[in-house]
Amino acid sequence: MEIAIIGSPEFTLGFQLAGVTHLHNPADEEELASLCRSMIADKDVGIVVLDSGDLSRLPERIRDEVNLSVTPTFLGIGTEEDNTLRESIRKALGVDLWK
Repeated sequence: MEIAIIGSPEFTLGFQLAGVTHLHNPADEEELASLCRSMIADKDVGIVVLDSGDLSRLPERIRDEVNLSVTPTFLGIGTEEDNTLRESIRKALGVDLWK
């Protein structure tokens, strides 16, 4: 399974330097939503990493699909505080590791 990265060129650059090749730089929110939908359907992708700000800008219906997706697991990372990783681990393991 592959790791996919979705975000601005600045966001994806570090992952590219680390050797990740499945990179996407959506031009607008519509393309971002379309990419997330296609990632959910892609059976070769196990983890999708995107900026937590982009995650919050997704339409509510797609955000719900992303949050419920187990494979691939969507991880929102960024500078703002976010519980996406915590919730993803809780869903995958069935246990909240922070408690």
